[in-house]
Amino acid sequence: MVKENKLKILIPKGRILSSVARLLQETNLIEEINERSYFPVCSDPEIEAKLMKPQNIPQLIEIGSHDLGFTGYDWIVETAAQVEEIMDLGFDRVKIVSAAPSTVTKEELKSRKIIVASEYENISRSYLRRENFNYIFVRSYGATEAFPPEDADLIIDNTATGQTLKENGLKIIDELFTSSTRLIANPASLRDSWKKEKIDEVSMLITSVLQARERVMLEMNVPADRLEGIVQILPCMRSPTVSTLFNEQGYAVKVAVLKKEAARLIPLLKKLGATDILEYEFRKVVI
Repeated sequence: MVKENKLKILIPKGRILSSVARLLQETNLIEEINERSYFPVCSDPEIEAKLMKPQNIPQLIEIGSHDLGFTGYDWIVETAAQVEEIMDLGFDRVKIVSAAPSTVTKEELKSRKIIVASEYENISRSYLRRENFNYIFVRSYGATEAFPPEDADLIIDNTATGQTLKENGLKIIDELFTSSTRLIANPASLRDSWKKEKIDEVSMLITSVLQARERVMLEMNVPADRLEGIVQILPCMRSPTVSTLFNEQGYAVKVAVLKKEAARLIPLLKKLGATDILEYEFRKVVI
């Protein structure tokens, strides 16, 4: 009996699920993802997906029970999992910080034995040793910011804006590093020719969606005597597409540009003689 090839993908539950779910649905690889079911519906019969906590994903990828997964860089560091990072998606960017009550200084904390709370035990111990703190470590399981001042003197936690820390009377002592959502793979899976090809296909589709989110298509009509001047100012991915209009009444020009450039370009193009300017979005862009 021939073994059926499957690429096994882990999708993170919790805070980063919405960003990853939207991305995978835009690739058309996954039809439906929600936290009520651990097994999303996959459009591709060669892909099998499962939802897991992001904390567990690096090690599950490392041991090879799954081939590919999405998780935060913080959990890759925390678990020290031997995985291959395929790409930084840039989603849900947070800082990993140490924080303490706003009235306390770092020097005061280092002058005595303190209690430190965090979900990140390995990251915390590494930081505390490096900074020569005398400490007792307490693992938290969420709501770490609620520990000080009664149950901890210092916490190590993630924060996007720092607002939650401020609302709980805390201030940042040190910034340890920045984390974002990464796509990771099992090294052995990358040495398997079929899985490597499948991982490359998934990566290409993900990249095409990310590229599309950054770009729009501008389409316009241009009089023949204005074509050269307009083409020269277009910051396109390659070269613009130019075709002759019916009865040779000028040209139709199409160009893909970064979204952030469109607002500057459209008034300029109008000023240079372009007419009937259209802007529309892409679904995927493969460069």
